[in-house]
Amino acid sequence: MSRSWERMVQKNTAHVNKQRKKQGKPSLYASNGSSSADIFRGRNFVLPITLVALAAIYILLGVASDQAVMGTSLTWIVVGLYVLLAVVIFLRRPFLKVDKNSISTIKFNRDRRLTADQIAMIKVGSGSVVIELKGSKNKKGKVSKGGNWVFTRLINRYDTAAMGERLERFATTFDIPFEK
Repeated sequence: MSRSWERMVQKNTAHVNKQRKKQGKPSLYASNGSSSADIFRGRNFVLPITLVALAAIYILLGVASDQAVMGTSLTWIVVGLYVLLAVVIFLRRPFLKVDKNSISTIKFNRDRRLTADQIAMIKVGSGSVVIELKGSKNKKGKVSKGGNWVFTRLINRYDTAAMGERLERFATTFDIPFEK
């Protein structure tokens, strides 16, 4: 099925389930639309720790200076916003979702999706998974490859062994080169 058709089916399914819920009847269809998807979640530690460290350095520099900079409310607002940003980034977990015919994740605050024909190769190493992208032509005719997708156990705490097994099944299904 095409993605637009899948979205239409999901929308209609959600509408029918909402009506049945109002009537007190059980839902007939699963509203998520993709029950065969495997989701691998990680946890981001590096950037939140860096932001909290920057807030601490900001406080220390303000205390160490002879000026009354730390008395201003703007300083405390900046420090609070650094800590708040660190908490938001920590609570928002990165993920890799392997569906029946696509792979998706969040990159630069947007959902990114790759279909099987956009993937050149999948490499699984000890503690890392790399999904290499094929080049695509832009409007000027130049081939732009884009960045490879890298998922590591060290930085984002992904379960790379389980990801590798699932991606190996995905690669064999669509004849994508797979390297261990």
